[in-house]
Amino acid sequence: MGDYDKDTAFLGQSGPYFWVAFFLLNTVFISTGFTGLYIVFVGAVPPHHCLIPHQANLTAEWRGVIVPMEKAANGEERLSRCSRYRLDVVSNLSALGYIPGRDINLTNVGLEGCVDGWSYSQDIFQSTIVTEWDLVCGNSWKVPFASSTLFMGFLIGSLVSGQLSDRFGRKKVLFVSLAAQFVFVFLQSLSTSWIVFCITFLFIGAAQIALYISAFVLGTELLSKSMRVLFTTLGTFLFYCIGYMLLPWLAYCFREWRTLLAVISSFSLAYIPLWRFISESPRWLLSQGRVEEAEDILRQAAMKNKVEAPGVIFKESGLGDGQQIKKYTIIDVLKSRKIRLITLLCLTLWMSVNIGYFGLSLNTSNLSGDPYMNCFLSACSEVPAHVMSTLLLRKCPRRALLSSFLVIGGGFLLLIQFIPESLQGLTLAMVLTGKFGFTMAFSVVYIYTAEIYPTVLRNIGIGMCSSAARIGSITAPYVIYLGTYNKFLPYILMGSITVGSAVVNLFLPETLNKQLPETVEEMQECQGVSIFLEMMGKFGITSAFCVVYAVTSELFPTMVRNMAMGT
Repeated sequence: MGDYDKDTAFLGQSGPYFWVAFFLLNTVFISTGFTGLYIVFVGAVPPHHCLIPHQANLTAEWRGVIVPMEKAANGEERLSRCSRYRLDVVSNLSALGYIPGRDINLTNVGLEGCVDGWSYSQDIFQSTIVTEWDLVCGNSWKVPFASSTLFMGFLIGSLVSGQLSDRFGRKKVLFVSLAAQFVFVFLQSLSTSWIVFCITFLFIGAAQIALYISAFVLGTELLSKSMRVLFTTLGTFLFYCIGYMLLPWLAYCFREWRTLLAVISSFSLAYIPLWRFISESPRWLLSQGRVEEAEDILRQAAMKNKVEAPGVIFKESGLGDGQQIKKYTIIDVLKSRKIRLITLLCLTLWMSVNIGYFGLSLNTSNLSGDPYMNCFLSACSEVPAHVMSTLLLRKCPRRALLSSFLVIGGGFLLLIQFIPESLQGLTLAMVLTGKFGFTMAFSVVYIYTAEIYPTVLRNIGIGMCSSAARIGSITAPYVIYLGTYNKFLPYILMGSITVGSAVVNLFLPETLNKQLPETVEEMQECQGVSIFLEMMGKFGITSAFCVVYAVTSELFPTMVRNMAMGT
């Protein structure tokens, strides 16, 4: 394969073809903003307490105290969510005319669980999967598990979509994923049980991440060099933010979870007609030896951009239709020591960024204030983050930017524990600032990874990194769940992980002002990771030196230890 950017330079850096592809591909990401985080509302836990049957023969005084008070994780007093005083005992006391607190000491009355179910507040949410299937108390673990099934689907889709996209093409996988997303979100709205909900959520996650990765890679390979940065930062993520910002308003209008999912599923159908307007990636066709098809697409692009295409576009490619082209797999990523190490560092980065980003995104319904407004503000905080990261990526080194953003995101989370309880507004501001930092890191890590891997491995590389990211996002709901025990624990954990990953990022190769690598050999020529190898080697040697020194001093008795160590 020759230099693709030089061979296609006749198209220019802008033009109608590039702008149409830019906007059509970006509109696809609006749907991912809907489907990625609707669990915030669908799985929300409204205030609740044990249900007291209407037929229970209780006076007003006993009905008011039959549910004891408890202290929540944030220190506030509230009605107990999982226990009540024994109904049979309270009924007898009420029938005998005793007055609670005056005639009877309530601490002497035994407790029991919510054997008659729960009473849920409908002030904010009309219905959620929590209220429908009583996912509270002993079943509260099912809520973070349901959230995790989406990210488990992300993991499966990340592993499979890269292989499928590299084999069958970016465009086919993109539109099959759109159709699958519509089908499974609609089926989820018809779920008859929590298990069915989780199973459909698994397929939704696989379809959504396949959609996201294939559209992202297609845009990266289809657009010109100057528009590539705009697409992979401001374009891709800004359109995702549009869907994310519309989500709380849709949830506000449709507060019954089944109706909300049915409405969200319908948006995927609007993208099917775009098939005829979005072309396949010429880079991918060229890597498959399908030179004539790649040149046909580029000649049509030249007509739309009103430029003249040369008679032979890929002069140096040396490829022909029907030739045997090497098929690359995950094994090729693991063969080379340098590529293997680069991949390991990228996996660590993606995992930590996703823990922070999705952890804060899923936590919006748990913050003080209106959950719809909190979600909208969380989405709005991403817009300036993407704009700023886009501007900085044009001139600034990727390594320095990513490490700085990780420190901002994690550092503000670590400071939350020092904010007084009375300053809840400041806590919200700190959380949004942390989300701002994670969002900038999120946008940078995508383009950074796409620039590191060559064309023949790019989809596989991003797919592997996205798989590692899913490990982080799968754990994110459980990190937030730790807030039921200590409200600061999730922030401390997320902040520590991301600040630590900022150091790891410093050992990746710099890609600023570099051509996109086309082959594995070009990727192996990158600099930066060799420094990490040298430092790890020196670390190993230094550690061995210290161990040998300590062991030697312990082997010899005191009388000869000095002489032995000197020797």
